[in-house]
Amino acid sequence: MNAWTGRVDPEPNTARWHQQVQPFSQAAEPGYTLIGFCSDEGVRRNKGRVGAAAGPAAMRKMLASLAWHQSAPVYDAGDVVCEGEALEQAHVALAGQVAECLAQRQLPIVMGGGHEVAFGSWSGLAQHLAKQQVSPRIGIINFDAHFDLRDPGFVVSSGTPFAQIAQSCEQKGWPFQYACLGVSRASNTQALFNKAEQLQVLVWEDRAMTQARLPELQAGLDAFIGGCDHLYLTIDIDVFPAAQAPGVSAPAARGVALDVIEPLIEQIKASGKLRLADLAELNPEYDVDGHTARLAARLIHTLTL
Repeated sequence: MNAWTGRVDPEPNTARWHQQVQPFSQAAEPGYTLIGFCSDEGVRRNKGRVGAAAGPAAMRKMLASLAWHQSAPVYDAGDVVCEGEALEQAHVALAGQVAECLAQRQLPIVMGGGHEVAFGSWSGLAQHLAKQQVSPRIGIINFDAHFDLRDPGFVVSSGTPFAQIAQSCEQKGWPFQYACLGVSRASNTQALFNKAEQLQVLVWEDRAMTQARLPELQAGLDAFIGGCDHLYLTIDIDVFPAAQAPGVSAPAARGVALDVIEPLIEQIKASGKLRLADLAELNPEYDVDGHTARLAARLIHTLTL
């Protein structure tokens, strides 16, 4: 909780996040719970530029002084830390924390960390839902320049989480419902496009995600949401243009603008099916004047309004 400090205004009705966020131990009523996932081991294994382990601290710093307009409480459950190369153990720990939050009627928002966070996040949701449904229809909505469908049989990394989830769904007999929005054709091999087609992934390329086509995108998203019981939203911040998000593990040459993605996030939340969200790949080491951390903080602010 030491991260939650900032300016205090003397006027009434001027609360900011640092004055409102409470420890998860005091989570007495439904709300949102922040969980840090301090890991870039998956990025290292994927031969990316490391530094995302510092992402949760950067997000908290930028959130702290944002104006408070939230109607539900926000809690902080601290950090899950990947020690050395022990990514698999960190996944287990994160899954347990997510499941605990869900059991206490919270909507967890996990702050990564590399996109390896996704497998730990989803595993926690799966643990929770397995106690309630035989075959839950979990819709995964990933705003990302990359599919992250690489074969985990070679090495588990930030490039494999959704292939890992697909394998887990197959083992459980659950449907695998995955939408990857903002894909860069220049950054994904033909093998990955083939894999996405094989798994019947809903794919929107970055060049199709424009303000002019927003109504069409919203209609397509509504159709996807309609086939799901629960939603897991995961945002790889490298989906945004490098000018908006320079501090990421793999900057996007084109990307998708915030004014396109933010209304879609609001649409996902308004569906009433959102159970879990995470943000990945914020790399403060390469950020410019905190631009990327501010963007991540705004996304969390939007999710909790």
